[in-house]
Amino acid sequence: MKTIKGPGLFLAQFASDEAPFNSWDAITKWAADCGYAGVQVPSWDARLFDLNQAAESVDYCDTFKGQAAENGVEVTDLSTHLQGQLVAVHPAYDTAFDGFADPSVHGDPKARQEWAVDQVKMAITASRNLGVDQHVTFSGALAWPYVYPWPQRPAGLVEAAFDELAKRWRPILDHAEDQGVDVCYEIHPGEDLHDGVTFEMFLDRVNQHPRANMLYDPSHYVLQCLDYLANIDIYKDRIKMFHVKDAEFNPTGRQGVYGGYQPWVDRAGRFRSLGDGQVDFGAVFSKMAANDFDGWAVVEWECAIKHPEDGAREGAAFVRDHIINVTDKAFDDFASGGADDAANRAMLGLDR
Repeated sequence: MKTIKGPGLFLAQFASDEAPFNSWDAITKWAADCGYAGVQVPSWDARLFDLNQAAESVDYCDTFKGQAAENGVEVTDLSTHLQGQLVAVHPAYDTAFDGFADPSVHGDPKARQEWAVDQVKMAITASRNLGVDQHVTFSGALAWPYVYPWPQRPAGLVEAAFDELAKRWRPILDHAEDQGVDVCYEIHPGEDLHDGVTFEMFLDRVNQHPRANMLYDPSHYVLQCLDYLANIDIYKDRIKMFHVKDAEFNPTGRQGVYGGYQPWVDRAGRFRSLGDGQVDFGAVFSKMAANDFDGWAVVEWECAIKHPEDGAREGAAFVRDHIINVTDKAFDDFASGGADDAANRAMLGLDR
């Protein structure tokens, strides 16, 4: 068993033009003051991070890490959630997702995809330069508009979508192999990789690529009514990253999983600040420890009710209290009578 590192904080939901969230120096000091030991960096946010420099310069990365260390936190990993989303975009979402990309590729899906692939590859290289061996992203989605089979899906439609998804990601995964970095897909509604079955469909198409791994976030499974504890055991060898996020699902006579197009605060399923939802984190942390997960427990704050700064401060303490310092001895060692081969054989009656 291994002890999880943490608490860490994903900075994407906090970065803004307002101090102390508008610079790397200030936001890392704030995170440390909240009780965090590490921060996960949104690679697209130029207020905090220069992805181009990080991919090209180890010196830049050393300075970046050094400033964080001076302020009391480590860099846990980089995120390309927004860029990864653009690796595969169904035309229905072209307009909505253009805002994730550089303005130079707006309105040009092919150029946008090429830009996104380059961004993810740069972030993987930057991860290596930072001395970090895992990276989190989204898979993007070509099949998501067809998630519910009405009208009936034509034969081969989903297979063609996953074939293309794998074709787009395979060069990125090969680059990750060259850099010694795991690509961890956040399994998430809105992505083609949104549950275990779809993750396996993808793995089959990239020939079980060793760099194709998973970020585990139980909140997304609560909202899908998926067994989030069994998921840990099934995919323990592929789970390389961990988002600590809470959620609740309270179906009514009027709405369920799909939420009736309601805003987050009015949905049956909604994300909550840590401790305010339904995830059994005692069981989650126990399983992660028992399965030898030794990565970071990173808080991703999302809540439609609580103020983010309150959620962040409470989240640091929540994770710290749930991390299990694993034991190096058995609880009943005090009753051990000692053992050797001769005694064991005698107890089994084998030498009579």
